Amino acid sequence: MIEANLVPHPDHPPLDVTAIDASVWHGDGRWHFRFLLDGTDRLINPDPPKSGRADDLWKTTCFEAFVGGAGGAYLELNFSPSGQWAAYAFDGPRQGMSNADADVDVWLEGGEDWIAVEAAVSTHFAPNSPLGLTAVIEEQDARKSYWALAHPSGKPDFHDPSCFIARLPE
Repeated sequence: MIEANLVPHPDHPPLDVTAIDASVWHGDGRWHFRFLLDGTDRLINPDPPKSGRADDLWKTTCFEAFVGGAGGAYLELNFSPSGQWAAYAFDGPRQGMSNADADVDVWLEGGEDWIAVEAAVSTHFAPNSPLGLTAVIEEQDARKSYWALAHPSGKPDFHDPSCFIARLPE
């Protein structure tokens, strides 16, 4: 299992969100990604709750994983608090995008001032693959913050290979 703290992009600070912790592990033949967000007073959650594949989840509150592959290729996974998800394969940074085969279940837990989004993904990843964990957080008044393990200089860009600083567990 890996556990990590995401950090907000310095040019896009959050309003109330104080922390996002991420965990990744392999169990039951699936990869599990869990994001725990603290500070939900002004958080915008997508409505209505539904499950299944959907595009454009990153336009509001969404949690993401980027898993590196051979030759600069990578897979992007999006997990929405609504229960929707997306999986895209890329040949290189923002190049050659296509839908990726994946079977994904997403669920949401929450408390007074926190939410946790967990996804179980059935797909093959090579252990020790490069990994980026990110989140787009929308709060009231369309305020967005961008969270990652690391940020490249300049504008937020989760597709930048410098964001893939973790490794999938063995």
